[in-house]
Amino acid sequence: MAKFIRMTDLDLKGKRVFIRADLNVPVKDGKVTSDARITASLPTIEFALQAGARVMVTSHLGRPTEGEFKPEDSLAPVAEVMSAKLGKPVRLIQNWVDGGFDVAEGEVVLLENCRVNKGEKKNLEETAKKYAALCDVFVMDAFGTAHRAEASTYGIAQFAPVACAGILVSQELEALDKALANPARPMVAIVGGSKVSTKLTVLEALSEKVDQLVVGGGIANTFLAATGKNVGKSLCEHELIPTAKALIEKMEKRGASIPIAVDVVVGKKFDANEPAVLKNADEVAEDDMIFDIGPRSAQQLADIIMTAGTVVWNGPVGVFEFDQFGNGTKKLAEAIAATQAFTLAGGGDTIAAIQKYGIYDKVSYISTAGGAFLEYLEGKVLPAVEILEKRAQG
Repeated sequence: MAKFIRMTDLDLKGKRVFIRADLNVPVKDGKVTSDARITASLPTIEFALQAGARVMVTSHLGRPTEGEFKPEDSLAPVAEVMSAKLGKPVRLIQNWVDGGFDVAEGEVVLLENCRVNKGEKKNLEETAKKYAALCDVFVMDAFGTAHRAEASTYGIAQFAPVACAGILVSQELEALDKALANPARPMVAIVGGSKVSTKLTVLEALSEKVDQLVVGGGIANTFLAATGKNVGKSLCEHELIPTAKALIEKMEKRGASIPIAVDVVVGKKFDANEPAVLKNADEVAEDDMIFDIGPRSAQQLADIIMTAGTVVWNGPVGVFEFDQFGNGTKKLAEAIAATQAFTLAGGGDTIAAIQKYGIYDKVSYISTAGGAFLEYLEGKVLPAVEILEKRAQG
């Protein structure tokens, strides 16, 4: 388990506490359209406030041009939601890098979009040192950006008097550790998505750890083709068939497996009104496109999940946004909700499926991070976690 200082173990009274949160939320017409990330960040902010700290929070929002502030890049809509949720005013401070503002004990201010600052993305030492000079304690609570070494995620942690993990990051790392470092067996990973190429490193890393590796979506078609089945016009990366074959063989050698669909649901075109046709996996026609797994395959997956000790889920197994091609993902979601296993889910499409099928409170841990979650599954070292570990050693 990563050794890092937890914010909750520190005395924060009167301290200047700088929290790097992930408040990168969708905004339309000056209003936040989904406040899930703001809500997820509140426990850390509230803890610091209740401890009597002088709290500063910053985040990136969107993809602004460095050094050029535009109104649409402003965190003002975020400040409005934070203020409503905390029940107290949240001042928004612009041009904060060089200081010149005061924060009272028990007050929280929001520091404008950090990605507008010069030197932020490139982790410029001069910028990082200015950030660090603003605080007594730096709190990393943006797991979604932990895979990037930037001035507000890495540089400030190098130079701040104390660098620690916020509640969200601590929980995320504990959940990942439980699922990956010391998993209860059997361990099952479900990796869906359209392309093998984008998830290849994840598949390779997991193929060495898990007892069963379930592939879904377009990825599954490449594996189906690797077993000699016709996949028609389905999304399939034919050049990666040898890779899929090698992964199947590698897992079989150590008594693990990649379950392959025995029945599929097909259509002729990708359309919301396309009729769904159930077929055996070896009956796919040249002009068919596979959009979901069939009920027998879905039941097999459910059985695997029900007997698992740990389930890691990243990606749906069909085109679930069209109801007629959503039964496989729905069955999978229901099994994840019902299993006694420790379940960890992450990724945008996965969270959309969790919301669609109403199992939000039935998953042991839902990761708020996309890229960082995948990189952790790949076994990569996340820069922002690495620097917290270094600082914990003194």
